[in-house]
Amino acid sequence: MSVRSAWLLPTGQTREDTRLTPVGTFAPESELRTRDGVIAGGNPFAATGAGAMSLQIGIGRALVQGTDAQGAYPITVDAPEVVTFRDGEAQFARIDSVALRVYDQLFDEYGQNLARIEIIGGQGSATPTAPSMPPACLRLWDVTVPAGASAGVGGIDWNAALADRRRYTSSYGGIIPPGRGTNFTGAYDGQYRDNGGVLERWNAAAGAWQTYRPPLAVESATTGFAVASGYTLNQYVARRGNGMAFFVLEVTRKGAQLDVPAAGNITPDESIGTVPAGWRPPADIELPVSDGFGEGSARLNTSGGLTLRTWSGGGALRNDRNIRMSATYFLA
Repeated sequence: MSVRSAWLLPTGQTREDTRLTPVGTFAPESELRTRDGVIAGGNPFAATGAGAMSLQIGIGRALVQGTDAQGAYPITVDAPEVVTFRDGEAQFARIDSVALRVYDQLFDEYGQNLARIEIIGGQGSATPTAPSMPPACLRLWDVTVPAGASAGVGGIDWNAALADRRRYTSSYGGIIPPGRGTNFTGAYDGQYRDNGGVLERWNAAAGAWQTYRPPLAVESATTGFAVASGYTLNQYVARRGNGMAFFVLEVTRKGAQLDVPAAGNITPDESIGTVPAGWRPPADIELPVSDGFGEGSARLNTSGGLTLRTWSGGGALRNDRNIRMSATYFLA
């Protein structure tokens, strides 16, 4: 047996059936319905041309939802299945669908208990559309059958004819993988899905999927800056979060006036203080400084050292003036 279903046969369900088929609690769609779909892992139900008019469907696992009263059928295909398409229409192309279908004599008129890979035929048309799915049926692939296609005239071009229609499901609370059909509504507030690499959360109040952005964890500090000798610390306010840091610093320079040559370079660089560990950049950065009369530049290095390097304005940096600076940078 290559197509197995748990909880379908009135007798004869084997231990292998139960082990192979996914019988856990899966993502809900409503109070009683399960989101049917393919169980991700590898390339389930892969489609490969197997002849001019034949297609091979690979192994995989899925859930197929019937009516609310039926519930969801767990299905396993443990060996590849080959399906063969009927010849194309005389005038127009058509779209057929390859699907997982469940027959249950308690709920339908077909008198059998069976799960299988099946072709659901479409209608020839100048603008063909995929057929509607019968109950308890999960679409896997759409195949465009050209007008007049047959084994005798080359058959179907599988590179052009196949359209992937696999949609995915997950366990309850799991993130639903990407796949066909991104316009479905969420089943409960706080449900998550992967939409083309973007994590989205269902907001029940807004009735919409919203890009999930984790809360920004921001730390603040007003202490920790080690002011250098010859300076008094007036203010230090720092923030960091998501790999970025920002600080505002004000110090007052004490001591003798610092005469600066015309070129504006302070030689050697004068230490202002040290930024604490965890708040330092991965590379040296330059930041502007000012006392309201003159201005210059300081350097913050990877060891946290903050030094005054240049100054302009009157040729001197006078004492007892408040020097202010700020910086925004990536954290090491």
